[in-house]
Amino acid sequence: MTAEEYTTYKTQGYPMSATVGKDGAEPNDTYVQQLVADALTGALVASRGQLDLVGFIFFATLTGIGGGTLRDLVLGRDPVFWVDRPVLLVLTAAAACVVFLTAHLLESRYRALLWLDACALAVAVPAGVGVALAMGVSPVVVVVMGVMTGSFGGLMRDVISNEVPLILKQGELYVTAAFGGALAAVILMGFGCGRGWALIGCGAVVLILRAGSMTCGWRLPVYKARPPR
Repeated sequence: MTAEEYTTYKTQGYPMSATVGKDGAEPNDTYVQQLVADALTGALVASRGQLDLVGFIFFATLTGIGGGTLRDLVLGRDPVFWVDRPVLLVLTAAAACVVFLTAHLLESRYRALLWLDACALAVAVPAGVGVALAMGVSPVVVVVMGVMTGSFGGLMRDVISNEVPLILKQGELYVTAAFGGALAAVILMGFGCGRGWALIGCGAVVLILRAGSMTCGWRLPVYKARPPR
Protein backbone atom coordinates (compact mmCIF):
# COMPACT_ATOMS: atom_id res chain seq x y z
CA MET A 1 0.00 0.00 0.00
CA THR A 2 1.39 3.38 -1.02
CA ALA A 3 1.39 6.44 1.24
CA GLU A 4 -1.40 7.97 -0.85
CA GLU A 5 -3.52 4.83 -0.59
CA TYR A 6 -2.92 4.65 3.16
CA THR A 7 -4.08 8.25 3.57
CA THR A 8 -7.25 7.49 1.60
CA TYR A 9 -7.78 4.38 3.68
CA LYS A 10 -7.50 6.28 6.96
CA THR A 11 -9.78 9.12 5.88
CA GLN A 12 -12.46 7.15 4.04
CA GLY A 13 -12.46 4.00 6.11
CA TYR A 14 -11.89 1.19 3.63
CA PRO A 15 -10.92 -2.14 5.16
CA MET A 16 -7.24 -3.01 4.81
CA SER A 17 -8.06 -5.77 2.32
CA ALA A 18 -10.12 -3.37 0.23
CA THR A 19 -7.76 -0.55 -0.60
CA VAL A 20 -8.38 1.80 -3.47
CA GLY A 21 -6.76 1.72 -6.84
CA LYS A 22 -4.09 4.10 -8.08
CA ASP A 23 -6.65 6.66 -9.17
CA GLY A 24 -8.15 6.73 -5.67
CA ALA A 25 -11.62 6.06 -7.07
CA GLU A 26 -12.20 2.37 -7.36
CA PRO A 27 -11.93 -0.16 -4.51
CA ASN A 28 -10.75 -3.65 -5.32
CA ASP A 29 -10.54 -7.19 -3.95
CA THR A 30 -12.67 -7.72 -0.84
CA TYR A 31 -14.83 -4.64 -1.29
CA VAL A 32 -15.85 -5.63 -4.82
CA GLN A 33 -16.16 -9.30 -3.89
CA GLN A 34 -18.63 -8.43 -1.15
CA LEU A 35 -20.75 -6.34 -3.49
CA VAL A 36 -20.79 -8.93 -6.29
CA ALA A 37 -21.47 -11.89 -4.00
CA ASP A 38 -24.41 -10.10 -2.37
CA ALA A 39 -25.68 -8.96 -5.77
CA LEU A 40 -25.67 -12.54 -7.06
CA THR A 41 -27.84 -13.68 -4.16
CA GLY A 42 -30.30 -10.89 -4.88
CA ALA A 43 -30.48 -11.90 -8.53
CA LEU A 44 -31.06 -15.54 -7.56
CA VAL A 45 -34.02 -14.47 -5.43
CA ALA A 46 -35.35 -12.57 -8.45
CA SER A 47 -35.01 -15.73 -10.55
CA ARG A 48 -37.09 -17.67 -8.02
CA GLY A 49 -39.76 -15.00 -8.41
CA GLN A 50 -39.52 -15.21 -12.23
CA LEU A 51 -38.98 -11.46 -12.60
CA ASP A 52 -37.79 -9.58 -15.67
CA LEU A 53 -34.27 -8.22 -16.14
CA VAL A 54 -35.09 -4.91 -14.45
CA GLY A 55 -36.33 -6.87 -11.42
CA PHE A 56 -33.07 -8.83 -11.39
CA ILE A 57 -31.03 -5.62 -11.40
CA PHE A 58 -33.19 -4.09 -8.68
CA PHE A 59 -32.77 -7.03 -6.31
CA ALA A 60 -29.07 -7.39 -7.10
CA THR A 61 -28.41 -3.72 -6.41
CA LEU A 62 -30.57 -3.62 -3.27
CA THR A 63 -28.80 -6.63 -1.79
CA GLY A 64 -25.35 -5.52 -2.88
CA ILE A 65 -25.43 -2.02 -1.40
CA GLY A 66 -28.05 -2.35 1.34
CA GLY A 67 -25.95 -3.36 4.33
CA GLY A 68 -23.03 -1.11 3.46
CA THR A 69 -25.33 1.88 2.91
CA LEU A 70 -26.92 1.48 6.33
CA ARG A 71 -23.48 1.08 7.92
CA ASP A 72 -22.18 4.26 6.30
CA LEU A 73 -25.25 6.25 7.35
CA VAL A 74 -24.93 5.09 10.96
CA LEU A 75 -21.20 5.89 11.01
CA GLY A 76 -21.76 9.27 9.39
CA ARG A 77 -19.58 8.60 6.37
CA ASP A 78 -20.17 11.16 3.63
CA PRO A 79 -20.70 10.30 0.87
CA VAL A 80 -22.05 6.76 1.16
CA PHE A 81 -19.55 4.37 -0.41
CA TRP A 82 -21.28 3.87 -3.77
CA VAL A 83 -22.43 7.44 -4.43
CA ASP A 84 -19.10 8.66 -5.83
CA ARG A 85 -18.23 5.21 -7.23
CA PRO A 86 -21.00 4.44 -9.77
CA VAL A 87 -18.88 1.60 -11.16
CA LEU A 88 -20.13 -0.43 -8.17
CA LEU A 89 -23.69 -0.11 -9.46
CA VAL A 90 -22.51 -1.26 -12.87
CA LEU A 91 -21.05 -4.34 -11.21
CA THR A 92 -24.34 -5.21 -9.51
CA ALA A 93 -26.17 -4.80 -12.81
CA ALA A 94 -23.62 -7.04 -14.54
CA ALA A 95 -24.04 -9.69 -11.85
CA ALA A 96 -27.80 -9.54 -12.35
CA CYS A 97 -27.41 -10.04 -16.11
CA VAL A 98 -25.17 -13.07 -15.57
CA VAL A 99 -27.74 -14.71 -13.29
CA PHE A 100 -30.58 -13.78 -15.66
CA LEU A 101 -28.84 -15.71 -18.44
CA THR A 102 -27.60 -18.69 -16.43
CA ALA A 103 -29.95 -19.30 -13.48
CA HIS A 104 -31.88 -21.97 -15.40
CA LEU A 105 -28.73 -24.11 -15.49
CA LEU A 106 -28.73 -24.60 -11.72
CA GLU A 107 -30.25 -27.81 -10.43
CA SER A 108 -31.43 -26.15 -7.22
CA ARG A 109 -31.46 -22.37 -7.18
CA TYR A 110 -32.46 -22.29 -3.51
CA ARG A 111 -29.49 -24.41 -2.45
CA ALA A 112 -27.20 -22.29 -4.61
CA LEU A 113 -28.69 -19.23 -2.95
CA LEU A 114 -27.95 -20.57 0.54
CA TRP A 115 -24.31 -21.35 -0.22
CA LEU A 116 -23.69 -18.15 -2.15
CA ASP A 117 -25.30 -16.19 0.67
CA ALA A 118 -23.02 -17.92 3.17
CA CYS A 119 -19.96 -16.91 1.14
CA ALA A 120 -21.29 -13.36 0.79
CA LEU A 121 -21.81 -13.18 4.55
CA ALA A 122 -18.24 -14.35 5.14
CA VAL A 123 -16.97 -11.48 2.99
CA ALA A 124 -19.41 -8.75 4.05
CA VAL A 125 -18.90 -9.08 7.80
CA PRO A 126 -15.11 -8.56 7.62
CA ALA A 127 -15.69 -5.62 5.26
CA GLY A 128 -18.00 -3.98 7.80
CA VAL A 129 -15.61 -4.72 10.63
CA GLY A 130 -12.72 -3.25 8.67
CA VAL A 131 -14.59 -0.03 7.94
CA ALA A 132 -15.57 0.37 11.59
CA LEU A 133 -12.01 -0.30 12.78
CA ALA A 134 -10.71 2.34 10.41
CA MET A 135 -13.22 4.84 11.80
CA GLY A 136 -11.77 4.29 15.29
CA VAL A 137 -15.07 3.39 16.96
CA SER A 138 -15.42 1.23 20.08
CA PRO A 139 -15.22 -2.58 19.88
CA VAL A 140 -18.95 -2.88 20.56
CA VAL A 141 -19.75 -0.67 17.58
CA VAL A 142 -17.25 -2.62 15.46
CA VAL A 143 -19.18 -5.83 16.15
CA VAL A 144 -22.52 -4.17 15.42
CA MET A 145 -21.24 -2.73 12.13
CA GLY A 146 -19.98 -6.15 11.08
CA VAL A 147 -23.34 -7.75 11.77
CA MET A 148 -25.20 -4.88 10.11
CA THR A 149 -23.10 -4.94 6.95
CA GLY A 150 -23.44 -8.70 6.61
CA SER A 151 -27.12 -9.08 7.39
CA PHE A 152 -29.21 -6.11 6.37
CA GLY A 153 -28.85 -6.37 2.59
CA GLY A 154 -30.16 -9.92 2.69
CA LEU A 155 -32.87 -8.94 5.14
CA MET A 156 -34.19 -6.24 2.80
CA ARG A 157 -33.95 -8.65 -0.14
CA ASP A 158 -36.02 -11.32 1.61
CA VAL A 159 -38.62 -8.93 3.01
CA ILE A 160 -39.28 -7.24 -0.33
CA SER A 161 -39.45 -10.59 -2.16
CA ASN A 162 -41.96 -11.86 0.44
CA GLU A 163 -39.61 -14.64 1.56
CA VAL A 164 -39.03 -15.63 5.16
CA PRO A 165 -35.74 -13.81 5.97
CA LEU A 166 -32.85 -16.20 6.51
CA ILE A 167 -31.95 -14.35 9.70
CA LEU A 168 -35.39 -15.16 11.16
CA LYS A 169 -35.54 -18.86 10.37
CA GLN A 170 -35.81 -20.85 13.57
CA GLY A 171 -32.50 -22.13 14.87
CA GLU A 172 -30.45 -20.98 11.85
CA LEU A 173 -26.96 -19.71 12.66
CA TYR A 174 -27.08 -16.56 10.55
CA VAL A 175 -26.90 -13.46 12.72
CA THR A 176 -25.09 -15.69 15.20
CA ALA A 177 -22.47 -16.48 12.56
CA ALA A 178 -22.07 -12.79 11.72
CA PHE A 179 -21.82 -11.89 15.39
CA GLY A 180 -19.32 -14.67 16.08
CA GLY A 181 -17.09 -13.58 13.20
CA ALA A 182 -17.15 -9.90 14.16
CA LEU A 183 -16.45 -10.76 17.79
CA ALA A 184 -13.57 -13.02 16.73
CA ALA A 185 -11.99 -10.11 14.84
CA VAL A 186 -12.19 -7.85 17.89
CA ILE A 187 -10.71 -10.56 20.13
CA LEU A 188 -7.87 -11.25 17.69
CA MET A 189 -7.09 -7.53 17.52
CA GLY A 190 -7.07 -7.47 21.32
CA PHE A 191 -4.46 -10.22 21.34
CA GLY A 192 -2.23 -8.19 19.08
CA CYS A 193 -3.00 -9.77 15.71
CA GLY A 194 -2.67 -7.54 12.68
CA ARG A 195 -5.83 -6.15 11.15
CA GLY A 196 -5.49 -8.27 8.04
CA TRP A 197 -5.24 -11.52 10.01
CA ALA A 198 -8.11 -10.45 12.24
CA LEU A 199 -10.35 -9.91 9.21
CA ILE A 200 -9.32 -13.27 7.74
CA GLY A 201 -10.17 -14.94 11.04
CA CYS A 202 -13.49 -13.09 11.07
CA GLY A 203 -14.45 -14.43 7.63
CA ALA A 204 -13.35 -17.96 8.53
CA VAL A 205 -15.47 -18.03 11.69
CA VAL A 206 -18.51 -16.73 9.80
CA LEU A 207 -18.19 -19.33 7.06
CA ILE A 208 -17.56 -22.23 9.46
CA LEU A 209 -20.56 -21.39 11.61
CA ARG A 210 -22.88 -20.82 8.67
CA ALA A 211 -21.73 -23.92 6.80
CA GLY A 212 -22.00 -26.01 9.97
CA SER A 213 -25.56 -24.82 10.45
CA MET A 214 -26.51 -25.81 6.89
CA THR A 215 -24.68 -29.14 6.66
CA CYS A 216 -24.40 -30.42 10.22
CA GLY A 217 -27.51 -28.95 11.75
CA TRP A 218 -25.70 -26.72 14.23
CA ARG A 219 -28.31 -24.82 16.18
CA LEU A 220 -28.72 -22.67 19.25
CA PRO A 221 -31.48 -23.54 21.74
CA VAL A 222 -34.73 -21.78 20.86
CA TYR A 223 -37.30 -20.40 23.23
CA LYS A 224 -40.16 -22.76 24.04
CA ALA A 225 -43.27 -21.25 25.48
CA ARG A 226 -44.61 -22.67 28.71
CA PRO A 227 -48.21 -22.51 29.86
CA PRO A 228 -48.87 -19.67 32.31
CA ARG A 229 -49.00 -20.60 35.97
